[in-house]
Parts: sequence; structure tokens; C-alpha cells
Amino acid sequence: MKPSLLIPRLLRTSALGASFAAAALAAPAFAQDTAAEPTDTAAPQANPYDDSGIIIVTAQGRAQALSDVPVAISAVGAEAMQNSGANDIRQLNQVAPSLLVSSTGSEANGSARIRGIGTVGDNPGLESSVPVFIDGVYRSRSGIGLNELGEIDRVEVQRGPQGTLGGRNSSAGLISIYSKKPAFEFGGTGEITYGNYDYWRLAGGVTGPISDTLAARLDGVWVKRDGFYQDTANNTDINNRDRYFLRGQLLFEPTDALSVRLIADYTFRDERCCAAIYVDNSVNPYIGGLNNPSSLPYPPGTPIGDNENSIIQVLTDMGQDPSAFSQGYSRDISVTPGRSYAGKTKDYGFSGQIDYDFGGAKLTSITGYREYRSSQAGDLDYGTVDILYRADDPDAYRQFHTFTQELRLQGEAFDGKLDWLVGGFYADERLTVRDNLRFGNDYGRFASCRIISGSGLNFLYSPADPLCATPGAGPLTIGGASGASGTDILAAFNLLDGLNDRGSINDRYYQHDRNWALFTHNIFHVTDTIDFTFGLRYTKDKKKFRADFTNDNVICPQIQGLVLDDLVSPTSNATAKALAGALIGLGCQGNATAELDGVSIADQRSEDEFTGTAILSWKPIPELLVYASYARGYKAGGFNLDRSALKSPIVPFGGQAGAQALVSNLQFDPELVNSYELGAKYATGPFSMGLTFFRSDFKNFQLNTFNGSTYIVQTLNGCTSDLGGADRDQSKFTGAPNYNAAAATTGACPADDVSWGVRTQGFELEASLVPARSFRMTAGVTYARTKYRDNLVGDSSGAPLDQALRKLPGDNMSNAPELVATGSIAWTPDIGSGGMTGLVYLDGRMSSDYNTGSDLFPQKEQDGYAIVNARVGVRGPDERWALELWAQNLFNKQYAQVAFNSPFQEGATSAGTAFADPQYPGGRQIFSQFLAEPRTYGVTLRGKF
Repeated sequence: MKPSLLIPRLLRTSALGASFAAAALAAPAFAQDTAAEPTDTAAPQANPYDDSGIIIVTAQGRAQALSDVPVAISAVGAEAMQNSGANDIRQLNQVAPSLLVSSTGSEANGSARIRGIGTVGDNPGLESSVPVFIDGVYRSRSGIGLNELGEIDRVEVQRGPQGTLGGRNSSAGLISIYSKKPAFEFGGTGEITYGNYDYWRLAGGVTGPISDTLAARLDGVWVKRDGFYQDTANNTDINNRDRYFLRGQLLFEPTDALSVRLIADYTFRDERCCAAIYVDNSVNPYIGGLNNPSSLPYPPGTPIGDNENSIIQVLTDMGQDPSAFSQGYSRDISVTPGRSYAGKTKDYGFSGQIDYDFGGAKLTSITGYREYRSSQAGDLDYGTVDILYRADDPDAYRQFHTFTQELRLQGEAFDGKLDWLVGGFYADERLTVRDNLRFGNDYGRFASCRIISGSGLNFLYSPADPLCATPGAGPLTIGGASGASGTDILAAFNLLDGLNDRGSINDRYYQHDRNWALFTHNIFHVTDTIDFTFGLRYTKDKKKFRADFTNDNVICPQIQGLVLDDLVSPTSNATAKALAGALIGLGCQGNATAELDGVSIADQRSEDEFTGTAILSWKPIPELLVYASYARGYKAGGFNLDRSALKSPIVPFGGQAGAQALVSNLQFDPELVNSYELGAKYATGPFSMGLTFFRSDFKNFQLNTFNGSTYIVQTLNGCTSDLGGADRDQSKFTGAPNYNAAAATTGACPADDVSWGVRTQGFELEASLVPARSFRMTAGVTYARTKYRDNLVGDSSGAPLDQALRKLPGDNMSNAPELVATGSIAWTPDIGSGGMTGLVYLDGRMSSDYNTGSDLFPQKEQDGYAIVNARVGVRGPDERWALELWAQNLFNKQYAQVAFNSPFQEGATSAGTAFADPQYPGGRQIFSQFLAEPRTYGVTLRGKF
């Protein structure tokens, strides 16, 4: 949609649209420079809303006014976080227009995106394109930032590649969170909140001196809330809250030159997460009969016609309430009785920061150790029919043990002409994943029904029969219909029922990652108004991988032995090949096979990379900064922690000399980016404004996609030569428009022609206005065109694109809206003369349309929407107490965070030979979605002393 047409539409989506439009006009376009009372040892204590209006950040490792920093950065302070109701990084969406944070099947997998770029999917083997740092300590995955954060001083969101200032390198940006440090003056805070869904939140903190040189701080949060989804089958609710957080700190400052800060924290969560509903059939014209989508539900046992979707019939015949396919945004979920979404998370660790001023230079050391462990059960078919589940087992978890050490030395040289910084970073991360993914108790019959209803045997479909076939159908009938050996095919069907409750018992994945880096970041003051900033980083990364498999699916190899000859026989017709392939595929989904029982595989990879930045900035007048920059970024390669990536299940593991011979299939290459920016910042008194134009080109972009049965991790690149559409197989179904049967091989690119595959480009316009101490206004607009290249291939060798990704070439990336606008207004008028004040606060985020699925199937499109938060209250003198009424998602906007292929729930037609639709990509695939939070509201009583 054109921006010129989109903006009026967005403004109409909210009753407050006019207010936000007025905000944008009053403070031409806006930004997230809303805050920041930094307490980092490098930054002076300053009120960003005093007469000077200066906002201090430490984005370049030095305390600088935001308007003097020639990089794209948003700063959000404690008051803005509190007013918006932000308790974790997810709520930063409301105040940072270039940022989008979402979560899917587990909140451990929360994903942060900047300018449309981020790491998606439920796979801990992929590092984050936008990492999270808390008090300077790298957190292994960005989803960890979805925990409670406690008392926060500020959050800095840096956009574009990072790495020359310390910590772990990143390819798209980073989120730095700074907690409030201990004070040498006694004080405390407390908060009691109650809201709908029986929401309770108790938070408090106390700080003060122990001696003249030692101060302490203790913060705690307890949260409990009912879930947003109702599981009537098990009489419980899902996506609830039940967590607590503790953090203790010591600050030792024996001299003006030395500061030592020690932090220890612990988070525990015992919650049920994360439920999903079926995507409404109104978005998919082929979910029912091709010519009559409203024909659902079919009468039980209806023979499947050529123009109907077999998977819907199978599910309803097996007990799925057909209304679930057309329930809109109702949160009554379909769950198999006895299945659980229970999960427990422990996240704890400690850090120590030492700052020492030698006089001519300053040394900073940050040491951190973290442990993170999360277990998550789930009814992973997200329906009533028991197809796939992960058991509630404390021995099934993902766990990170991470040690990090950072050293920085910085100072001045040449009479202040050069601000220099050199440093090093080391990280030792041990990742363990233990899994027990298993077929459900209905899987065998479901597999039989799915095959018969969607093949040339559809006339035999009889859901009341254990084999889902007309009683008495024998080898001659089946063989005559398929052209294959009826005896073998019938024997294979008889085996399917044995798949129930089979699969992995305790698969284990181990990854040991050691990486270290040397870096430098320097600012050379060419003149009083011109600066040249240059930085360089060398990173060395080495990963060791091992996996041990245990599996009790003995049915898979038996089916392979019976029907493999029929699959490859030159005399078999198309129906026979499709039938044999379906039997093997469904019997061995995700390589769930006893051939892996007791099997171990191992591998390792090592890589090194130079990255860096160069920035030229000029201040023609004291209030204006203009700059141009280049940065090269990097994110390490790794291993796909999913056994389904080893190979197709069609050929037994022995056919490739065993699983170890295939271990290289799990590897993926490092992600590289070249990024360019042109920017200007203007700040005078209470008004500031910034404009940034950007372009970033990504090579080996790491994409994780769930295709309905397996996780595909593929690095994406572009081809400078024209592939002539060879990368764009529109369907695997013969006869489809633009059908290209050989796309899996012809879509290759000469290695010398491989180049970037993803580009994000656009502009960010930001502004803030503080005309009086009692009134603050911010606004911001980000336009980011984040697209795949027209000619798209896989890895850097130019290998063809996986055909599950056939919609990607030339299209926008998922979860990357082109246009986002944010705004906030905070008014704190005096009430009387006794020191009391009021609070009126509004913030909003308006987003254009975007696709929520990484394969870009059209059924996963999300229309544009607006989210508004509000808070009103009254506060006592010096804010010693406050009473506030609040609402988040005030207008109860319903939308999806991510839509995905419902696991194993892809149908077929009787006339077809493949599980795909010729006219509409994914047309006979059923889809599910993880919804965003509904409206919440409540009251908060807070106090401080």
C-alpha cells in the first residue's frame, strides 16, 4: 500500500488518531529520545527535562549528549517506561518506532527486530540479530529480555550493526538496559497494582549507604495473572503470569578514581504458555470447497471431492469442533484433554563492573556469569485431535551457561584531539537442549485418514474405520487404484496405527561456543566542528556441536522397507509414488525414526571476521549535527538444532552411510551486512529533532522457517545474474501457473555472482518537545522497505532456494511493516498549591500492513493497526505517593504476532499428487496464529521515601 494512502487509513484506525496527528505536526515527526537519566558510571547524573533539555547517553562508550552522537539511537528513560507500563522489552514497541518485539511458541524465543531485521523462529541454535545487554552483560538470546526488569534507569536502542565498542557483535542493532544503581542516600519505592484477568503486581526497592564508601540496593517484583486463552478441555487458562524477580547490588567507591559495582539477580517463572488459535477461514478462500468456502463444516463422513480440502474433513471427523476454523479472534482454544502448556524458567547470574581512572586513561572491566533454563510443554498441533505434543517433563529443557569478560581502556591523546578506546571481549557459552517431541495418541489414524482422503483412494475414505478405509478394502482394490503393490501398501497402512505416542524420548543437543574479539573505537577531532570516528573489530568464533538421539518409532523403518520400491520403481504411476511418499513422510515426520535411537553425531566450525565503522560528522552550528557513516556487521554462523534438517525421511539413514555423514547439513554460514547512513540532529533547548536515511545489505541472511513439519534454517543470498524465474516455483502441484518442476535444481546461481539477498532501506524521523516542565511530547515515524532480492538463492555457493520459500523473491520480509508511527503526550499539571500534581499520559503505535509468516504465505498477512496506552492519576508532593488508573491496548485491538503452518495439517485433493494447492500458495494448509495481548486495565498505588 502506498504511504500516501496508508497514513489517512492509520489515522482512522483510532479515536485518538487526530491527537497523534497533532503531535506529529507540533513536533515534526518525532522520536524516542524521550528520556534518560543515566546512572552509568560514565555518565553524569542529569535531569533530561531541565532547562537545558540535554539527554545523556553512553552509546559510544562515553557520556555524550544525544544530539552530539552521530549514530541512530533511541533513549527511553525510567519515567517514560513507567508511564507506558513497560515491564519488559516487549512494551518498548510503543515508544521506539524502528523496533518490533514479538514472541511465539515460547517466551524464551522472543524476537527483537530493528528496521525489519531480526532472527525469527523457535531455534536456540540461532543467535540474535538484535542482542540484549543488561548492565553491560550480554544475554544469550533476546527472549530473555521478556522477563521482569525491575527498577530501570534507561534503555538505549541502537540501530544498525554494532561491535566496535565492546560486547557481542550484532548485525542489526542492540538493546542496552541499565538498572538503577545503589545510592548513598537512603530511600525506597513500592507499588501495588491490580487489574483485569485478576492481575496482581507487587514491586519494591530499597537503597542506601552501608558506610561512607559502600552502598546497597535491593529490588523485587512479584506478578500473578490469569491467562488470556481459555482451555475448556482441561478447565484451565493459558498465557498466564506467575513469576518473581529479585536483584541485589553493592556499590563500592573508596576513592574518586575507583568504582566497583556488583549485581546478582534471580528470576523464576511457573507459567502456562503459549497457546494459539486457527487462522480464520475468511482469509483463505480454499480452506473449504474451492468454489464454496462457506461449505464448512462438511457432514461427517462426506466423501472428499476433487475441489475440497481433505484436511478439514479429517479433523472434523476425528472430533475437532469445526467452529474453531471460523472463530475469528475468540480465545477459546482447542486442546487435547490431558495435554499441558506448563513451563518453568529460571534465569539468574551475577556481574561485576570495575571502573578505575588512572588520570590519563580509564579502565573498565565487566565480568558476567549467567544461567538460564527453560522447560516448556505444549499441545503442539494446537487442536483437539492429538497429533503432536511435548510432554510436561522437567528433563526436557533448553539451558545456557554463559561467562563473559569485557575490558575497555579509553582516554585522550594529542591535547584532546583524539578520544581513543581499545578493548577485548571473551564469551564462553554452553547450550544444552533436551527434547521429547512425540506423535499424539490419534496420530496413526490421522495419518491414514489424511493419506486416503487426499489421494486417488479417496473413494475408500471411511473415518469410522480404524484404518480410515472402507472395511474389506484389500490389496487388489488398493493396488488397482494406485498402480503399486497393493499388498505392500495395505501392510504399510496397517502399520500406521502403531505410530501413536512414538517419537523422541530424550534427544540431547550440546553446543559449546567460545568467541573472543579485539576492538577499537576512536573519535578524531579534525577541527572544532568536524569529527572523524573510526572503529575496527576482529572476532574469532568456534563452536563444537554434539547430539545424542533416543527414539522409539520403529514403525518408520518398517514402512520404508515395505514401500520404498514402489516409490522409486519406474513402472509406478504418479498416484503410487505420491502414496508411497506420503506413507513414508507421515511415518517418519521430522526424522522421528528408531534408526536414530542410540545414535550420536558431532561436528565443529570455526570462523573469524573483521568488522568496523567509519563516521564523518560536522556541526555547522552548535545546535545542528550532520553525519555520514558506514558500518560492516556480523553475526556468527552455527548449527540448526533440529534433527529434521539432517535429510529427507524418504531415504533411510543407512543410505547415506549413517547420520554422522549428514551432520554438515545442520551448519549455516555467518550473517554479514554493509550498512550506510546519512543523518542530521537538531537540538535547541526543549526541542530536538533527528532525521536518518539508511540502507543495509545483508549477505547470508539467516532465516528460520517452519514449513508445517520441519524447521528449515537457510542462509539467503541474491544473484546478480537473472535466474529467469527459476527461483520462483509457484507450487509443487503439476499444472500450476508458472510451475517449474526443476526449480529445486535450476534456481542455482554461479558462485561468482552471489551477492546480498536482503536489503532494508528508508528513513527515520524523530522529534521531542518539552515546552514546560509539566508537558512533554514525542513523535516518530519510521519508513523501512525491507525486501528480499528479486533473484534469490540459498547459501554463498549459489545453491537453489528451498522451495518452501518460493514466495520470498522480490517480496517484503515478514514482521517488517513499511511504515510505523509512534507518539506520546505526558501532562503533569499542578493541583492546588500544596505540591500535588496530576498525570495525563497517552502513547500510541500505528503500523502498516505486514506478513507475519517467514514463508510469506498470503494467509499470514496482518492488516495495519493502532495500539494506544493511557494512564491518568494524581500524585502527592514530591511524588511521595501516586494513584493511577491505566489501560494498555485501550481500544482492544485484536491482531496476530505470528501466524504459522499448523503442524502436519496440510490437506490435498483427490485429483492431485501433492499436498499443495495449485492456485493459492498454501491453500490446503491449515494455519494457526499467536495473538497479541488483549486490552488490560487496572489501578496502581505507588509510593517512595
